[in-house]
Amino acid sequence: MEAMIEAYCKKLKIGRTFYQGYKEIQAETHEAFLLELLKREVEHREIVSKNRNLKAANFDVMKTFKDYLFGNIQIPSSITVEDLKAASIVGKKENLILYGPVGTGKSHLAIAIGVEACNQGKKVKFFRTAALVNQLNDAKANGELRKFMKQLGKCDLIICDEWGYIPFEKEGAQLLFQVISDCYEKRSVIITTNLEFSKWNGIFYDEKMTAAIIDRLIHHSHLLVFSGQSYRLTHSTINC
Repeated sequence: MEAMIEAYCKKLKIGRTFYQGYKEIQAETHEAFLLELLKREVEHREIVSKNRNLKAANFDVMKTFKDYLFGNIQIPSSITVEDLKAASIVGKKENLILYGPVGTGKSHLAIAIGVEACNQGKKVKFFRTAALVNQLNDAKANGELRKFMKQLGKCDLIICDEWGYIPFEKEGAQLLFQVISDCYEKRSVIITTNLEFSKWNGIFYDEKMTAAIIDRLIHHSHLLVFSGQSYRLTHSTINC
């Protein structure tokens, strides 16, 4: 009997988890038994989907909102802490610009939002911005730029960490501009940076391009300003 069940599930492309453990289900009616069986399968698929999304996001480290402190962040009235924790920007196709000194929790917040988005079934990609530019350059050199851009186009959220920490070559800057332009009103972008807008021209070397990318980012965007000392520096001093 179980061999036939397995064969039918395989034919219907249903995993073994659908029927494994069915003998443990306590139900008074056939309908209740079937409902519990289907519920278990849905829960299993949700877990698999979350894990797949988290792996595909390529986070450097996993960060959540557990014990995260918002005390050193100036949050605009256009968004709340609850909105951030719920990753509500992703559904609204809004952007976040996280600005402030190194080590003040910008990357942690960006990743925590990305993790929550993954848990909600959203597709996320995390990049160190310099690494993203390198991938864009390599994709273009190998004739695979369209394929790479298509992959980015399937995302609901793109996180560009350490924006402006390293200057780019002109071609790389133009490719990064293309990515941001393609995201406009289609998907959300989170940027972490320690550079104020007036210094972004040092990244793109072109005033018109700089103005255009800022215009696309700040529309439908929230600017969070971080302050305080570096968490890593403070704690390394304490431990000395």
